[in-house]
Amino acid sequence: MPAKISGYPASEPLAPLKGSNSGGVVADKAQSDSSAAPTSTSQTGDHVTLTDSARSLQKLSEAVAQAPVVDAAKVASVKQALNGGTYQIDAARVADKILQSERGLK
Repeated sequence: MPAKISGYPASEPLAPLKGSNSGGVVADKAQSDSSAAPTSTSQTGDHVTLTDSARSLQKLSEAVAQAPVVDAAKVASVKQALNGGTYQIDAARVADKILQSERGLK
């Protein structure tokens, strides 16, 4: 869902999309249009401030990205049980899980 900021057309980006210190001037639309020439202030770089919740989300995202997709120990255990003929399937538990999943889809 695109963000809507009043006073700015959605087709026009508010700032450069990639890189920092690109040398381009980002105009402030809130200033009057009479001063169309770029000002002589030097830009020292981009500055971003993240909220505490954004930092937490970033850390969580990094932790999830580093977590293995598959539990290798569990896979090895199941393989060993299958090969040894000792793997037991609880049909009632499987059926309950299927029903729970189906109810969750509705």
